[in-house]
Amino acid sequence: MITWEALEAQCRQCQSCPLCETRRNVVFGVGDRQADVLFIGEGPGEQEDRRGEPFVGPAGQLLDLMLSVIDLDRSRVYIANIVKCRPPKNRDPLNLEQDACIGYLRAQTALIRPKIIVCLGRIAAMRIIDPKFRITRQHGEWFERAGVQMMAIYHPSALLRDPSKRPETFVDLKSLQEKIRVLCPHILVRDF
Repeated sequence: MITWEALEAQCRQCQSCPLCETRRNVVFGVGDRQADVLFIGEGPGEQEDRRGEPFVGPAGQLLDLMLSVIDLDRSRVYIANIVKCRPPKNRDPLNLEQDACIGYLRAQTALIRPKIIVCLGRIAAMRIIDPKFRITRQHGEWFERAGVQMMAIYHPSALLRDPSKRPETFVDLKSLQEKIRVLCPHILVRDF
């Protein structure tokens, strides 16, 4: 099996799709490399491209707040994206770009061996859970693949654009917290 160091080096040198021509930084991932919970977004935005770290802009600040609501800390999970380079103007990553990059995410997942995967938004859910996934109907539902529990919630940027989705997301987060209490309670900052 490939090592973290070799995988990251390989990813940073990637030129498998046109996104490599416009990126500032490869946004590989961040967090606990032995995490029980893996969060997967679609791709880096402008702030992430500048810093080389996922979820550091306004959506990242909201994600941190969402994690704190359920007694999680960013340092206790791993956060990655489907694509590792920013699509121009933050557009959805094309299938060609996702196909070029998905091997890195698969390798990260194999190294981490999470118990729970949380897809942030429809793009990640369609790639990871089901190509026909409907985020407005299926957010918060649990799925199992190869012994891994999976769910999708609204992407934090969608919640910034449409705050009316926040109550539904709170319910989804509480469901996630309960699943963590069952499968890996030691990662919660405090567990009552």
